This record gives sequence, structure tokens and C-alpha cells, in this order.
Amino acid sequence: MGVRRLPTEIEDLVLIEPDVHGDERGFFVETFRRTWVEELGLGVELVQQNHSRSEAGVLRGIHFQTGQAKLIRCSRGRIWDVAVDLRPDAPTYRRWEAFELDDTAHRQLFVPDGFGHGFCVLSDGADVCYSLSSYYDPELESGIAWDDPEIGIEWPVSEPRLSQRDRSAPPLAELATG
Repeated sequence: MGVRRLPTEIEDLVLIEPDVHGDERGFFVETFRRTWVEELGLGVELVQQNHSRSEAGVLRGIHFQTGQAKLIRCSRGRIWDVAVDLRPDAPTYRRWEAFELDDTAHRQLFVPDGFGHGFCVLSDGADVCYSLSSYYDPELESGIAWDDPEIGIEWPVSEPRLSQRDRSAPPLAELATG
């Protein structure tokens, strides 16, 4: 069993492609191995796992928690997964990069601490699993507007279904000066 680190434009994002073994009966894929953390240079310990289910057209994000990295995979369906560099001192500050994650290629995205994360559902529905480097803490959680023009994410949905939290999230400039 193996995984490969695929190229990304933002250096600290890690797109992971596992070996998938399939035949007419279905498939088998190893979705996590602790040794990958070192082999892929992730530099974190993953301590919590979450699972969300969303319907077609749902957009979640852009969310982040101070001190938390995420390893994301789509276990059912297909999503457009977005990471935004929110590290003010990084050369890629305010840049975003997106990847399609699905239940066919089984790619995963590692989003380091200091990045915002969001996704929108491209299929009829999707299950998304997150492995996290720290436990959830509402005091450290925040978010920015999914449609912040300063960031300019090109979402593949024109009228996404949003939570009240995501509808009212502030632009990055407002959060930074907060």
C-alpha cells in the first residue's frame, strides 16, 4: 500500500493520492497510516476525526481554528475543496487553491494550520471526513466570507446553499483589523 504526494501551487498544502485496488466487486483503499505523517512531511499528530454529510449545492466555509491542521477526504460523492492561505507573513498570503476530492480517486488534502478551508458539493450528496491535529475549541474557531472579493475564490456553484454562519461571515480585511 502506498501514497504519493502530488504537486500543489501553495507549498505547504499536500495533495495525497493513495493506491486504490479495485475490480468488478468494488475497491479497497487505505485511507490513513500514521507513518504517512512523517513520510509526507505533514509534521502533526492527528487526534480527532469528524464526518459531515451535505446535499447538492451546499457550500461550507471558509472556516479555520487557530492551531489546527486538517486532513480531508470525501468518502462519498464529489466536492470542490478549497484552502486559503491566511498566514500574513507567507508569500502566498490570501491565495487559494482548490482540488476535486471524490469517492473514486480517493485523494486527500492536508490543510496546515494557518489556512482557511471550505468546500462545495458537486454531486447529489457528499460525505466528508476530517482528521484534525487538535480538538475542537469554539474559542479558537473563526471564519471568513466564502465570497470575499479580496480572495476571489472561483466556486463552481452560482447560488450555493449556505448556513446562517457562512452567510454572515466577515471578509478577511474586517477580521484582520477586528
